[in-house]
Amino acid sequence: RVRSAPGLRASPPPSTTFGLARLLGDRPGLAGPEAAAAAAIMEPDPKAFYVLSNLAEVVERILAFLPTKALLRAACVCQLWRECSRRLLRTRQSFAWVSTAESSSSSNHALVQALEEELEKVQVLPQTVFYIADAETFSGHEEHCHGQKKARRRNSKETAIALEKLLPKRCQVLGLVTPGIVVTPTGSRSGRPLEIEDGEAGFALLFPKIDGVKIQTFHFFKDPKSKVVDESQFAEAGLKNNPDLRVVLLFGYNTWKSGATRFLHQIVNRLNEKSIILAGGHVDSFTSLTSENNSQPADSCGVVGLTFSGPQIQSATVLLDQDVVNEKTAEAAMQRLKAASIPERNTVGFMFACVGRGYQHYKSKRNLEADAFRKFFPTVPLFGFFGHGEIGCDRIVTGNFILRECNNVKDDLLHGYTTVMTLIHLG
Repeated sequence: RVRSAPGLRASPPPSTTFGLARLLGDRPGLAGPEAAAAAAIMEPDPKAFYVLSNLAEVVERILAFLPTKALLRAACVCQLWRECSRRLLRTRQSFAWVSTAESSSSSNHALVQALEEELEKVQVLPQTVFYIADAETFSGHEEHCHGQKKARRRNSKETAIALEKLLPKRCQVLGLVTPGIVVTPTGSRSGRPLEIEDGEAGFALLFPKIDGVKIQTFHFFKDPKSKVVDESQFAEAGLKNNPDLRVVLLFGYNTWKSGATRFLHQIVNRLNEKSIILAGGHVDSFTSLTSENNSQPADSCGVVGLTFSGPQIQSATVLLDQDVVNEKTAEAAMQRLKAASIPERNTVGFMFACVGRGYQHYKSKRNLEADAFRKFFPTVPLFGFFGHGEIGCDRIVTGNFILRECNNVKDDLLHGYTTVMTLIHLG
């Protein structure tokens, strides 16, 4: 606690001193610059009162050591701190992520526990969150020793609500459930990405507000009363009359239902333009969509996704087809992706693979495609899933070059037993 210095007036010390003392001085395990800042405040020096109440440069430099949640608390102390905090938040424009590949002992999915812990440390204020969790443990059954299934261990909707409660209220969220997960360990851009084909795993990508970039969620579901999608829905999602549209991540759910394949073709064909990167796949279900009005039937089929718009966005995709059967041919595909010359800073990689690939496809060699990606992109984090079908093709979209073919034949975007690798550079 802050003690009064000898000779000082008996009036209470400024709120700024109390604020920073609570943010820094009361935190266990403090070290480095944060510890020095806390020590400076705790010293009975009347000059510190003046500095922390008037000198924005000093306050901003101290607050820069704080993670975002602590910074938001600091913004409540006084007007000066609020202005400094806002300036700092505007500079934090790199995405962050939280991932897990370990089982949870609690009733919640491991991703909920990981997110709860890591959100105290992240340096971004999420505006858009995209998360994926494994289907088996997110909303699966446990097995008895006699092979009979017992009651659900987790309810997917309850888990989704628990995840969303951890996030800012104004944050838009898209959550998916898939058979397998591809994750990069939390906080390590150069960490080895892992293909988790069995077991508990998940990740959450946290996108802050980025100057010149707009990220939107969208949802189209098959309406039995209408055979076409309303044009206004495409416009609202930023998929029509949007010259800055660069990337669309597209995910079909309940695609095994009658008419679902035709509906998916209808959506994909309208977006199949050379100036847009289209990538994604078929998932088990979606569990979160904060813009959703819940007007669609519970057993409907449809498409959810994210759009990335902005002139500074660069992106590229490559398709690993059924001819890619070993390490050599997988690396050849990564060389094609590398040739797109997408900058690696502030770039995220996605891997959308068929459940039939992975270690079974590569003769029991695990993690082959993710390792091939890491070899050519050492500092780009990779995320994705194993699903029931893939969307994408070989395509490049950058600021000064768009891959076009000499003929007007559109690319085949819907595949099976393949992998789609995607890079998205956010500027």
